[in-house]
Amino acid sequence: MEAILEPTITLDPDKEYEIVDGVPEEKEMAGARHGRVGARLLTFINYHVITHDLGVVYGPDTTFKMERNERLPDIAFVAAERIPEEGDPEGSWNMAPDLAIEIISPNDVYVKVMNKVFDYFEEGVKQVWLVSPEHHTVTIYYSVTDDKILGEHDFLTCEELLPGFQCKVGDLFTLPKKRQ
Repeated sequence: MEAILEPTITLDPDKEYEIVDGVPEEKEMAGARHGRVGARLLTFINYHVITHDLGVVYGPDTTFKMERNERLPDIAFVAAERIPEEGDPEGSWNMAPDLAIEIISPNDVYVKVMNKVFDYFEEGVKQVWLVSPEHHTVTIYYSVTDDKILGEHDFLTCEELLPGFQCKVGDLFTLPKKRQ
């Protein structure tokens, strides 16, 4: 009897991958605007979280191994009460974050982004934010059927997870003023 050889998938070690239903999906490079908006939001949230000792904020290279999938949210928050006594793991988290934030890239496909939203809630995430640099909006998902879209003049808050946090949505997208 001949052995059946499974095809091997060669992953590029210089790229990041999410594992979706057991299959690696490359997380494509997003670009400068994506990085700028992500860095601003991460900075705003992280400052608030550190100041109020609420937990830990993670950047886009942190893997969360959940029951079915491995995801790398652009920004994630884990509440202090969920962090084990020994601290966060050296490698991947084996749980879902409390808050997962995805910044929409020009190359993102709607179906895949919405699959992430569904996956996050299925795995126990409490809120998901989708940030659109193109439209200058943030969509807050409280569940897969309950969301709210915030525009540039609205204030982003999250009393359930980040009590007291407030950020004007437009501040995420502003560019520095040119020096004279």
